Amino acid sequence: MGVQWKAFVDQISHYESFVLVSHIRPDCDALGSELGMAEVLRTIGKKVRIINAHRTPAALQFLDPAGNIEVLGDDVEAEDISADCIMILDTSAWAQLGDMGDVIRSSRADKIVLDHHVGEDELGATMYKDYQAEAAGHLVVQAADALGVPLTRSMSVPLFAAIATDTGWFRFGSVTPETYRVVARLVDAGVVPSEVYSDLYERDTLGRLRLRGLILSRTQSELDGALMHTHVEKEDFAKVGAEPNDTEDAINLTLAVQGTKAAVIFVGQIRGGFKLSFRSRCGMDCNEVARKFGGGGHKAAAGGFLEGTLDDVRGRVLPVVIEAVEKALAAE
Repeated sequence: MGVQWKAFVDQISHYESFVLVSHIRPDCDALGSELGMAEVLRTIGKKVRIINAHRTPAALQFLDPAGNIEVLGDDVEAEDISADCIMILDTSAWAQLGDMGDVIRSSRADKIVLDHHVGEDELGATMYKDYQAEAAGHLVVQAADALGVPLTRSMSVPLFAAIATDTGWFRFGSVTPETYRVVARLVDAGVVPSEVYSDLYERDTLGRLRLRGLILSRTQSELDGALMHTHVEKEDFAKVGAEPNDTEDAINLTLAVQGTKAAVIFVGQIRGGFKLSFRSRCGMDCNEVARKFGGGGHKAAAGGFLEGTLDDVRGRVLPVVIEAVEKALAAE
């Protein structure tokens, strides 16, 4: 079931000020949704701040040329954050909110979630969710329509980037005819897809290129090639001159191998532990697998996190994934 937009509009009308927040390690869908929603709300006269727990990755700074996104602990302290409503975009999980989770818990503001992920925690918020939406950015376009706000170029660029990246540049199974209809409207509003693509994928650093080579060189296969897995340890970033966010989308490269049905990447975190990213091109439900490790997401793509060494984490995760892939292949 889709979002009940009348209820959403009615609730929005009760507030004058908003704080928008999304998940840690923000990607294009998180940032694009925040930036797009901020402009939508400002257009109808609301006061809006965007505050995240993690800084915007350098490679995605082009989405926020005016520097509207603030970072908790760097640009603003928790005690200085106040609003009538806190809106959480592109996540429904406490673990994904980082230090902003504590701010949300202690705030007396009303809370709203606008999200497309299946899993959710009890955030004490009114949930507006559409599990069929391919990106949170699409939901923001729908919110603009419901609020009677016309799309502008500055609004549409981050929203286009949100939808394009969360669909693997329109190649994932989540893409529908409606995806292209929405994207066409964003292009009509002034987005130049080739420019967004260039900003996203043709400004790599040498470190990012080297990191991807390292990731690919470590790729191993299981189940006669049906499952691929690889890893990055936290020390690797300094060795090749890369940043942690340079692993974004790297897992999808392993799916290019003929016969591959699923993939996992283990990414070492600076503070310890490993971020887990799962991808599926078969009946394996990535969200179901990820929830076993404190995460979640979509059927075809999800993530989680585990403390421990690489050998420990890999030893706990791979048997679960192998079993899930085997079941999926047996059912085909």
